[in-house]
Amino acid sequence: MQHGLSYLPDARETDLPAPDYFRMLLELSALGDQAGLSHVKITEHYLRHYGGYCPSPLAFLSAVAARTDRIRLLTGCLLPVFHHPVQLASETAMVDAMSGGRLDVGFARAYLPYEFETFGVPMDGSRNRFVDTVTAVCELWTREGVSAATPHFAFRDATTLPRPVQRPHPPVWIAAVRSRSSFAWAGERGFGLLVTPALTPLEEMADHIAVYRESHLAAGHDHRPRVLASLPLFVADTTARAREVADPLLRHYLAVWAASAAAWGTTVSTDYRGYTGMERAIRAMTPERFRTTGSAVVGDPAEVVDRVHAIAEVLDVDGFLWQVDFGAVDPVTARGSVVRFCEQVLPSVAGVPVP
Repeated sequence: MQHGLSYLPDARETDLPAPDYFRMLLELSALGDQAGLSHVKITEHYLRHYGGYCPSPLAFLSAVAARTDRIRLLTGCLLPVFHHPVQLASETAMVDAMSGGRLDVGFARAYLPYEFETFGVPMDGSRNRFVDTVTAVCELWTREGVSAATPHFAFRDATTLPRPVQRPHPPVWIAAVRSRSSFAWAGERGFGLLVTPALTPLEEMADHIAVYRESHLAAGHDHRPRVLASLPLFVADTTARAREVADPLLRHYLAVWAASAAAWGTTVSTDYRGYTGMERAIRAMTPERFRTTGSAVVGDPAEVVDRVHAIAEVLDVDGFLWQVDFGAVDPVTARGSVVRFCEQVLPSVAGVPVP
């Protein structure tokens, strides 16, 4: 079972200035590389404190590549609706080359209305735009002289440079949240699956993951399906201390997320059924509920080991990408938690069999 690091900034400049935040992430990434963790993942967002520190996952992962030797670099995720496929294919292949073939490319459908509004991209129709862009990127990686004509972009006889180091192309992952059709599409295409069961009960998410695995099997791919789950993690010497430190951080994270999701208070889109009113669901979540439902793993090393085993069994995942930067956590606190995980938890969970 794989274990990696997941980053999603939620800091304000007054909490943790951007230079300090990225210095912390680079240090944690180097620590994870030395400890044998599988991935470093970071997500693309804009404008607000929720994710806004990282408009370019590829730029950040290039810096990680220069400071590490083995850990894989995962865009978790790029937002194709805001990019041209030639740009995505070229820039991802560049990072693949710079890292010696260590890049994994995760794609996600953007979901925050203010990002769509700012980029001038309509939310209705964005699902088709997402599929068309991901499809074009894969073709540009693997073929020369590619042409495409869609309602969203068109190009002729394009051969992107550099060519990917990994053949036929870097591993592709798709983030899916609510729509069963998204889980099925990822499986049909043979892509890996990224899940973040923050507001979705674990049993419901497990049902969606089963849809993915069934679709992957039915498509007859020659490789096994792959599922990685991202959850907040905090490890302290005692469970009481872990909750004392983590609960205010979780509260901060939920408040920042809810503020960005407030844009869904009046937004309605046929491509995003069930998203209207998301802010209420986030604000109804407390740190305690976050912990007890399995969406956040907080405790001493022994409790964390037990929670990892339990969640892995319910979800049927191949590994976890642990979100360790939530709540604008300070660098010393974050490092202590990651060190405890690597030294006291990882030896007991790295060999957890896939159910």
